[in-house]
Amino acid sequence: MKKLFSSALAPLVTSLINLLLAYVTYFIARVVYMLVNLSYFSQGLTFSQLMEMFGGGLLFDTSAIIYTNLLWIVMMLFPLWAKETPLYHKICRGLFVTVNGLAFIANLADSVYFPYTLRRTTTSVFKEFDNESNLGDIVGTELINHWYLVVIAAVVIFALYKLYVMPRTDKAHYPTTKSRVKYGLIQLACLAGAAPLCVGGCRGGLQSGVRPITINNANQYVTRPTDCALVLNTPFSMLRTIGKSVFAVPDYYPSMEAAAAVFNPIRHPKPQHKPVKKNVVIIIVESFGREYIGGFNTMYFGGKYKGFTPNVDKLIKKSAVWYYSYCNGRKSIDGMPSVLCSIPEFIEPFVLTPASMNTYTGIAGHLSKWGYQTAFFHGANRGSMGFLAFANKTGFQNYYGRQDYDADKRFGGDADFDTNWGIWDEPFLQYYCTKMGEMRQPFMTAVFTVSSHHPFVIPEKYKKVFPEEKLPIQKCIRYTDMAIGKFFESASKQPWFKNTIFVLTSDHTNMTDIKQYQTDIGGFCSPIIIYDPSGHIKPGMRNGVAQQIDIMPTVFGILGYDKPYLSFGCDLFSTPNKDTYAVNYLNGVYQYVKYGYVLQFDGTQTKGIYKLTDVLMQHNLRGHVPVQAKMEHELKAIIQQYMYRMVNDKLMAK
Repeated sequence: MKKLFSSALAPLVTSLINLLLAYVTYFIARVVYMLVNLSYFSQGLTFSQLMEMFGGGLLFDTSAIIYTNLLWIVMMLFPLWAKETPLYHKICRGLFVTVNGLAFIANLADSVYFPYTLRRTTTSVFKEFDNESNLGDIVGTELINHWYLVVIAAVVIFALYKLYVMPRTDKAHYPTTKSRVKYGLIQLACLAGAAPLCVGGCRGGLQSGVRPITINNANQYVTRPTDCALVLNTPFSMLRTIGKSVFAVPDYYPSMEAAAAVFNPIRHPKPQHKPVKKNVVIIIVESFGREYIGGFNTMYFGGKYKGFTPNVDKLIKKSAVWYYSYCNGRKSIDGMPSVLCSIPEFIEPFVLTPASMNTYTGIAGHLSKWGYQTAFFHGANRGSMGFLAFANKTGFQNYYGRQDYDADKRFGGDADFDTNWGIWDEPFLQYYCTKMGEMRQPFMTAVFTVSSHHPFVIPEKYKKVFPEEKLPIQKCIRYTDMAIGKFFESASKQPWFKNTIFVLTSDHTNMTDIKQYQTDIGGFCSPIIIYDPSGHIKPGMRNGVAQQIDIMPTVFGILGYDKPYLSFGCDLFSTPNKDTYAVNYLNGVYQYVKYGYVLQFDGTQTKGIYKLTDVLMQHNLRGHVPVQAKMEHELKAIIQQYMYRMVNDKLMAK
């Protein structure tokens, strides 16, 4: 072996050994990723399925390893005598350890982020948080909370450094011109042979018909979309989404007219009553999944599960709610266009794609032109999460954030800042209530809360009132629920209260410890609560489907709004329960909820179809459900309409 390491093949042999080290680090990262999130991956997973997923992961690991180590490979195999010096090889070792160490850290860090998104992180994360100034504190907190990952990273990176193998050849081994020429030719041959192998590794194969693998290819190794995260790796997911155009118009239907005959997002409402210009208040509660709300879980647990939201439970009893209600995305920036513009998230967050430059509006823009005063409230810094830009884009006339709260001397100012994201929910919701009292009626407002957000802290004075629960978020949910209760208590005393429609939902779901909320569709279970203090809207649980993108058309139906608009949802009060639906996207798979089933479609074929009553999604009925073809037909029309309108800037009704 020592002789081989000093031969003309030494650079090639040592390169292969070191690349094997890289594969081992990716394998370790995948095991850690799985163990950190075991409750999400363990549902019905057999050993053979796990091996298939790990085997499929080699394809994506190969692509990531070659992409990230390409410079190192060239440096190792390029026939230069200078590279035989110890300094040169120390540089090569430093490059290798740095690149693969960073890739390992990225995988470990993503294992912590996964419960919030149920997917591998892509480059959109940089746009999502590019307005935040508190990320250093957040990262510091996570390093402390997940100290064991720091230890693992240190051990693995140190092992990479120590186990790295360097060739031992030097110019002295080749004293004649002939031997040196032979050495150079061997090196050129190794480099030439490596080139097509590297291309094939990056693309996922060398066959002529193979297209470069994408994130979506992970679906061929799994039976449910959530498990794609275990097949993929974070460096690959990020590399494959750099500068990519995410929207491509499919040809499911020969024309857009044919697609529109099945699904048309352009609405021309014909109200059944005269316009009723009630105030509209939309409360978007951070991470407020249905799992935490006792009132939504009686259908599963009877009265045994109390949840963490006594105040919202009281609100539910006098509100219109739906048994099956969902968010349309897994991030805050997905929730904004879904709730306020009736535009769901497909593939990547809409507001982070080039399509965000299209001409579009939302409920605020429409109602502003209808004589409403509109305002958006968010207790974070102005510009945080890009919400200020989004609010301006979609027609909100005013925006109120942390700085505005601080400037209002009637309240506690920056003493109420949580030191992480924004003003605590309790004082900010009181500020929100007060500011609405200063607005001209009719008004439309939306507030986005912040306290039930990572790193899951609550005000010092409530730490004994709301102690630690099984999950860190649960104490925050109790605090935010209390803040919501106090908000409605204050609002009920205002003269505008009974002339107001209240809508409460979440931006997305979050941490979970109940199995049915860890499934592919369970990860999208958000509340849709519509409360009318005047009593015009009959309270009660509807046996239908609701989603965030239904909020705008439903509000318009209540108001009797009669202007054309675009919406991918439906008016929940004028649409029969059997025709209500929900749609979302997870790891390359579209999920379509309708007719009592969940259809999973990868853009080409149905991967699965499950009864909604099969809450753990254990029985795939693909090919055995009469409405499967009909659901595919409808979903394809929705997808084609969405993609066409994104690509061609057709998000406005004429």
